Amino acid sequence: MSKKLKFLADESLEYSIVLWLRSLNYDVTSIAEDCPSVEDGKVLKKATQENRIIITNDKDFGDLVFLNKLSHKGVILLRFRTEEVETKIKFLKSFLNNYSDKITNRFTVIDESKIRIRQSDDA
Repeated sequence: MSKKLKFLADESLEYSIVLWLRSLNYDVTSIAEDCPSVEDGKVLKKATQENRIIITNDKDFGDLVFLNKLSHKGVILLRFRTEEVETKIKFLKSFLNNYSDKITNRFTVIDESKIRIRQSDDA
């Protein structure tokens, strides 16, 4: 990958994942650090203004993107049955190694069995 992606970690994302991404030299800002308790619409706006892909465990972002048709630069929704951070990191590592060039302006859902990358109407 020639250009590193920029991420915004939603408050629902485990902080150890933020630290892991930073250890790989990704540019990651964190809602928990910068503006805790801010509403999801403002998170989406901030990410769009800063050209960042949101990483979240919060499926409400799907409503904002697909039902409300809000603009975004990309969303990665982690939908795992387990809350084990090691499992999430394992899948994220593989995902970023294989799909990083396909996720900008897309809504991506990652779970234990599949990866879905969708274009939204307003991306």
